[in-house]
Amino acid sequence: MKNHWRDAEAKSFLKIYAHWGEDLALRTYSARLIGQDPALVLHGGGNTSVKTTLRSAIGEAVSVLCVKGSGWNLDTIGPEGHPAIRLDALRRLRPLPELSDEEMVNQLRIHMPDSSGPNPSVETLLHAFLPHKFVDHTHANAVLSLVDQPDAEKRARDWVDGRLGIVPYIMPGFALARLAAEIYEKDPRVEGLLLLKHGIFTFGQTAKESYARMTRWVDSAEKRLAKSRPISWKAAYKGPPVSPGQVEQAANILRGQVPLIIRRRSTPSILQFVNSRQSAVWSQSGPATPDHVIRTKPRPMLLPPFLTEPAYRKAVRSAVEKFKRDYQNYFVRQCRLKKVKKKPLDPFPRVILAPGAGLFAAAQDAKAADAALDIYEATIGIMEKAYRAGRYQSLPEGDIFDMEYWSLEQAKLGKTEERPFSRKIVWISGAASGIGRATADAFGALGAHLFLTDRDAAALKKTIESLGGKHPIAWAVCDVTSERQVRDSFDRCSVTYGGVDIVVSNAGIAPTGDIADLSEEVLRKSFEINFFAHQTVAKAAVAVFRRQGLGGALLFNASKSTFNPGAGFGPYTLPKAGVIALMKQYAVELGPEGIRSNAVNADRVRTGLYADGLLEKRARARGLTVDQYVSGNLLRKEVFPEDVAGAFVWLAQAEKTTGTVIPVDGGNAAAFPR
Repeated sequence: MKNHWRDAEAKSFLKIYAHWGEDLALRTYSARLIGQDPALVLHGGGNTSVKTTLRSAIGEAVSVLCVKGSGWNLDTIGPEGHPAIRLDALRRLRPLPELSDEEMVNQLRIHMPDSSGPNPSVETLLHAFLPHKFVDHTHANAVLSLVDQPDAEKRARDWVDGRLGIVPYIMPGFALARLAAEIYEKDPRVEGLLLLKHGIFTFGQTAKESYARMTRWVDSAEKRLAKSRPISWKAAYKGPPVSPGQVEQAANILRGQVPLIIRRRSTPSILQFVNSRQSAVWSQSGPATPDHVIRTKPRPMLLPPFLTEPAYRKAVRSAVEKFKRDYQNYFVRQCRLKKVKKKPLDPFPRVILAPGAGLFAAAQDAKAADAALDIYEATIGIMEKAYRAGRYQSLPEGDIFDMEYWSLEQAKLGKTEERPFSRKIVWISGAASGIGRATADAFGALGAHLFLTDRDAAALKKTIESLGGKHPIAWAVCDVTSERQVRDSFDRCSVTYGGVDIVVSNAGIAPTGDIADLSEEVLRKSFEINFFAHQTVAKAAVAVFRRQGLGGALLFNASKSTFNPGAGFGPYTLPKAGVIALMKQYAVELGPEGIRSNAVNADRVRTGLYADGLLEKRARARGLTVDQYVSGNLLRKEVFPEDVAGAFVWLAQAEKTTGTVIPVDGGNAAAFPR
């Protein structure tokens, strides 16, 4: 473990955050040093504080504790992420015989000079009851490998030799804060506190001193573990790595049983673990630190090696059903033992071990799934090192339950806003501009995970950049006339998110010419992209829908001209008319599988479809200006890409509508569907 403190960098923070004062500027610097090292903390873990002085509204000096806000990440935290609480008010709480969680939270908030600040850390009182100016807390991997042992206290005492206070496991809150302070006060010479089954605190009078102690003790733990015996791995799965095609199938099948966003990770160390005999036992032992349970659940789900698709689907269904039963039994058992009434969390697994394939994670969104993967990958390393030194042992089930169902711990995740397309995956073609881009933005704004395709790589990248990270986005360059590229894009979508729910087949071109004089080459090219490409996209999508077994939605961008053709527009109209028939055929054949098929007929939308002066040409043919042409409808209103996107969104939500066409043309009696 390296000490990354650099005086020059510290001085730069003093300049950047000068108006916050020296204490908070340096607190921010060392907090980020801790947060940016995954061997110390992951995804909101750990907390940091500084005791300083602020000026009240009437100008009086007030001693405060500035402590990490609950749910903030140390790697990116700013001074505002360390809300202030009046220190004297916190310390007056210590003599109390007990303090409920609700009253603790209340006391923290009513003594905040800035009531709009974030909720302080659940371990605020532990920071407050210690006398040191700077206090750091981490869940360092190496430390956990030493304290997650059956004889953790004895090992800890042998290791620290009196230089750290040793605190037995107590759930975070008032009781732990008071116990930790008492242990410190028995020997004020200690440099920190070692919390069994939990982590480590260090402290000092300067940010540099506290951080240096943290890195020094973690480095000591790493060196101690390095002397341990190596693990003799025993392979349970000896087959070849799962092929890319099997990974996609496995992800789709898994998502069919665990209807969340699915992510996967496969590294040599992960594969070594999931393919081993040890994993079946080790993985069921519990989390490395109780804080992790809110992202991983008490234990992961085990899958069998990949089989043929029908057999694997059956095996996955059986594994998920068993996991759900076990989780529900755990919930009922603990509620009965503790004589409490709780609302159960969903029973789906968050981490899945797949021999030959690696780790899968399931969550409400890709970010949360990646966090679960990060945590469990670290847990694998912690367990391995723990077994090298002795034997890994997590907390008893009851303590894990207390943490998982602790309202203050769940609050770290924040309230997940449930939007119409939360946990839904939307694949869109022609997404670089016009209707495709507007459709991506519309679905993303409603919570969808987006997979965008276009044949113009530069334009697609520019569009994604313009969306500014507002939505989860993955992408692929894809010419929809290429069956291989279309199939590859769906494969990549499956690997990225687990599958797909909604497909917007949007890409197209608009050739013109009198039909009697038209070359066969022009007509065939138009059919390739304006008809056959829609079939290629739909066919690839249906293969994913069927593996998932969750239904799905096919949405086609057709055209008003399918009902109301115009002179000279035959090469465009003919294949688009075929798209309407294609849409209906999918509706008829796939309705029993819960797969819906619908289309939008738009007209006169200013997009790239009307490139090279086509819009002006069609307006002149009618003796109109472009503005008159685009608003030449019953409502006398121009139709924009966002209007068409809105129709796609509505159809995606219309769960009992299939085989229909929605006009978005401002009203055209000749093009009314019939």
